[in-house]
Amino acid sequence: MSNALGGLDTQSSTSEERYLVVRDPDDVREVFNRSEDFSSANALVAETPLTPQSLRVLQDVRFALPPVLANNDSESHRGIRRVVAGFFTPMIVAGLEPRMRDLAGSAVARAASDLVACGTVDLVPAVTAHPPAILMLEMLGLSALDIPQLKTWSRDSLELFWGWPADERQVQLARSAALFYEWLRDLVADSVAADEPNLFSALARHGLTTAQICSVGYFLLIAAQETTSQLASTTMFRVLDGTCNVTWAQVASKEAATSAVRHVLATESSGLTARRVASRDTALRGEVIPAGAEILLELTGNHDLEAEATDYSLAFGSGIHRCLGARLAELETVVLLQETAAALPSIRLDDLTPPWTRLLSFRSPRSVTVART
Repeated sequence: MSNALGGLDTQSSTSEERYLVVRDPDDVREVFNRSEDFSSANALVAETPLTPQSLRVLQDVRFALPPVLANNDSESHRGIRRVVAGFFTPMIVAGLEPRMRDLAGSAVARAASDLVACGTVDLVPAVTAHPPAILMLEMLGLSALDIPQLKTWSRDSLELFWGWPADERQVQLARSAALFYEWLRDLVADSVAADEPNLFSALARHGLTTAQICSVGYFLLIAAQETTSQLASTTMFRVLDGTCNVTWAQVASKEAATSAVRHVLATESSGLTARRVASRDTALRGEVIPAGAEILLELTGNHDLEAEATDYSLAFGSGIHRCLGARLAELETVVLLQETAAALPSIRLDDLTPPWTRLLSFRSPRSVTVART
């Protein structure tokens, strides 16, 4: 454990002084599993404090994220988690594979046409961006939405809460978040009023208020698709640049694609950190941690890949706050990788140094541009 971020690329010098950083995978699991000592209350707090101007933008739409799921350590958490988990059961996820293959196949077919017509194609907007978002809305029983708009809202919210935007940029991001929240609140109200068979109505029947349902939905609608798109983009880039554990030709098979995805989850997952705060004076591996100390858990990049074949799963957290969509995210990424490699066997990276999204807890290439070999 360290009070400096060391090799973690965060673009923020202030963060280096703010957190106690836990890197060892065993220690990370221990912090996750000691929820009475290490609270998730700061899990969704904006990394860069919101300016008065940004706060006014959010307050104008009554933006609120009361503790309900990811940032909730109270007794109510387990019941709410059970409701949401009902939409992500192993049986449901397994049943989604054919639909995901249809979505991936259609996206790859369009990418192949663009490749022939233009000579290059960016696999991020062409392949990895939309299928997870479409499948997420369908599986949660939610109304159709302009997918490019959802992707913009998602990326802006990740930057607002986990980035280091300058004041002017923060106001722009807050406006985007306000529009997202207004759309979400209307969708929640309509779903509950009609008692539609979807996640929001199920949460209302469990007793949650509109504000609480919006708190669940706001980041769930982001995490259930944007982080998967990021994981798929990173995996494709690493297989194509030759630094993954399998080749592009091999990942046309499900077994090799699964191996590649798990390798990236263990080494540089799109979700690379999680935050906790010490709820009382405590200790970890003999080191005293005072109440109120903020902790940054590194979920990826510190595993002995030869020693533990399941360490990749730490990228999804552990314990009572483990990501409910872990199984789905892995499935979707494997399918996207497999279908793309099968349909585009003869491609190479056209840009070896693309721009990357680099936030406190999220990282991925913004483009994966390929050309024919």
